[in-house]
Amino acid sequence: MIAAFFVILLFSAVFHEYMHGWAADQMGDPTARQLGRLTLNPAAHIDPFMTLLLPAALFFASGGRFMFAAAKPVPFNPYNLKYPKYGPALVGLAGPAGNLALALFFALIVRFVPLPLAFAGVATIVVYANVLLAIFNLVPIPPLDGSHVLFALLPPHYDHIAQFLRQYGMFLFLIFILFFVNLITPIIFWLAHILLGQAGFLVLLQTLLAA
Repeated sequence: MIAAFFVILLFSAVFHEYMHGWAADQMGDPTARQLGRLTLNPAAHIDPFMTLLLPAALFFASGGRFMFAAAKPVPFNPYNLKYPKYGPALVGLAGPAGNLALALFFALIVRFVPLPLAFAGVATIVVYANVLLAIFNLVPIPPLDGSHVLFALLPPHYDHIAQFLRQYGMFLFLIFILFFVNLITPIIFWLAHILLGQAGFLVLLQTLLAA
């Protein structure tokens, strides 16, 4: 089940990045398409650190309680977007929105389609993995997607905050990963519970405990 969770997380992260590229392409920036990143082929999105080393390190550091993986970020040119101010925020939101849509789709399957317990367990893991990706990426720290939303909403007289986050974002990101990631865990489980319902959420907990 641990291996299944990693594979699900990998493909969900690939879908996440694809949605970024798709949103940018729809708003007039062909960068992702021109670079061959507008694809669901995992080979185009795998990053040695974010996709492979980071999840392994988080898994062992947390004693198996937490794992997160990300694909290689899809590049986009904000100057090509139809909406210069809010375009980057919309591109940033497209990834988490895609994950939430995928989570909702599988949650509806769990709720309304009679599945063998093993298949239901895998489906709940898909829901959990995509909710995890969506919530985690909405944290407003570069390079996470929430930073694009924050930068678009910050008034001009708070530009110094944006500059600070851009300059020290990776350092703050590592601090968050190491010491504060548990702050979002209750939100992830709460949303998974909302989507799956009580019965589906119990299946998810049983599946996670079995792993």
